[in-house]
Amino acid sequence: MELWALVAVPLVVGGVLAVSGRRAERVAGSVAVGTGVLVLGLAVWAAVGRPVVSAPFLAGLRFGLAVDGLSAAMVLTVAVVLLAVLVFATGDVREDRGRFFGLVLVFAGAMLVTVTATTLPALLMSWEVMGATSYALIGFWWRDEERVVSGTIAFLTTRTADLGLYLAAGAVLAGGSGGWGLDFPGLEGGWREVVAAGLVVAAFGKSAQLPFSFWLSRAMAGPSPVSALLHSATMVAAGAYLLLRVEPLLRATGWAAAAVAWVGVVTALALGAVAVVQTDLKQLLAASTCSQVGFMVLAAGTGGVAAGAGQLVAHAATKSLLFLCAGAWLTALGTKELSGLRGAARRYPVVGISFSVGALVLAGVPPLSIWVAKDAVLASALNESVALYVVGLAAAATSGLYAGRALFLVWASGPETTAETATPAHWLPLPLLAVAAAGLGLVVGGGTAWWEAALSAVVAVGAVVLARLTTRTDALARRNGVLAGWLGLEALARVAITAPTLAVAGWLARFDDRVVDGGVRAAARLGLGASRVADARVDRWVDGVVQSTARLGVVVARVADTKVDWSVDGIVRGVANAARALGRLARRPQTGQLHQYYAQAAVGLLVLAVVVAVVGRG
Repeated sequence: MELWALVAVPLVVGGVLAVSGRRAERVAGSVAVGTGVLVLGLAVWAAVGRPVVSAPFLAGLRFGLAVDGLSAAMVLTVAVVLLAVLVFATGDVREDRGRFFGLVLVFAGAMLVTVTATTLPALLMSWEVMGATSYALIGFWWRDEERVVSGTIAFLTTRTADLGLYLAAGAVLAGGSGGWGLDFPGLEGGWREVVAAGLVVAAFGKSAQLPFSFWLSRAMAGPSPVSALLHSATMVAAGAYLLLRVEPLLRATGWAAAAVAWVGVVTALALGAVAVVQTDLKQLLAASTCSQVGFMVLAAGTGGVAAGAGQLVAHAATKSLLFLCAGAWLTALGTKELSGLRGAARRYPVVGISFSVGALVLAGVPPLSIWVAKDAVLASALNESVALYVVGLAAAATSGLYAGRALFLVWASGPETTAETATPAHWLPLPLLAVAAAGLGLVVGGGTAWWEAALSAVVAVGAVVLARLTTRTDALARRNGVLAGWLGLEALARVAITAPTLAVAGWLARFDDRVVDGGVRAAARLGLGASRVADARVDRWVDGVVQSTARLGVVVARVADTKVDWSVDGIVRGVANAARALGRLARRPQTGQLHQYYAQAAVGLLVLAVVVAVVGRG
């Protein structure tokens, strides 16, 4: 019962707030925070009780949820971060609060279903809801066209990767795996390979691993609380969590585990280098998210599930803390440029000290949590390959550089500027998150050799010291170049995928205009022509009949002419009008609005599911 309540409460309350509009404006923040407290209590209850529930869904399919050791850590992490973000947002979001808090709660509810799902239908449904709400939250300020474009790019990129999940579901169906459980019982041979490939692609897209990383840069267009939630315990974490959950399947294929490990470690290194040169604090943190999640993906590929979970939990607390600090400064100072944030930590000491703790944790400085968790991941990598370990250690060095650079810049001397006072809601959650960030990884990490821990500590501290030496001139910053532009991944995607797709779409649109619509128009013209021909012929025939039977009486001939003419003309013209009406109906859904297409697809799938359920029961 507590598990059903854990996922239902945020979904139901969030749905009500999202559709309440201005009527919920004044109470939305209080209701959302109260819901967050309740969700945290239910999460603790579920983590202790480890419930397992399921319900019939479709014929032969069940909607299953459960809390085990891995998902217990995740539900607690999601609940804690959600509550901190909601408290922060009460002081940061000042318009459309009902819609905002409603979407955040639905987003978090979908993540809770994702981390407790035991069957593929439950995972698919929560995956979809999470993707749709992330699109709405990134483009929350929808009157700003640039933010809407950013939300669309993020949405389409993750949706492209999500096709892998449907490929996996199709392979499970075709391969005859009974029960649709995420342990994939009875799945053998080629179908197992297809399922693994689909899940890996979907997870890479959600977790912004190479080559999908660029969507996370675009996601920075959303409000700061959204960035904090999306980058820490939800969305981005969902892909890494999925890979950790299906680690036995990756291992069974013989190729997927190695591929996952290498993509993870290369992403950790490459996006770590991208983070080092960013001039925008939120972009630096976004690139660092790709890099840190790369360590979780590396753990999934090398069999280090506990180490990956430790990294995920420690990173969630750390990254939510850093994004909320960045949001507080953005509200107070009106900038997220690192050059404009010089001295920000001195002017806002609670925010500055909290940010400093988060930056040191992110850098991997001992004895803080990410140092412990990352060491466990690197030890797991060393068991598989020395090359993986060396690349991972290089990625750890980039963590020290970008985190150290941000840390020293916000404490550096800067010009005095006009600033607003941070509200209590802006800084209240920060000290608690700082404590969690520093210590959470210690709970699940550890177990590495002393020399590995010492080596990674030397690397992290050395990188932070090097970052300190460059603070005065900020020599590492780059406004242009491959690294500053996120490796040119978005431009590459435009050339390799977007341009060909638009070309095909244009061709299909022309086909629709010229062939389909043209066919409808031709049918209408044909109907009208037939009507005129029939009219003329019938007239001549009727006239002939009338003339030949004139002797039978003028009155009878006129009556016959009227009835036949009305009947034939009416049928033909009715066909023509029906063809025109169908043409207008066929064009009505073609609005060009992405969210309307998505809603139409969702409604279509819902209707299809209902039909399948009814037919299946029959």
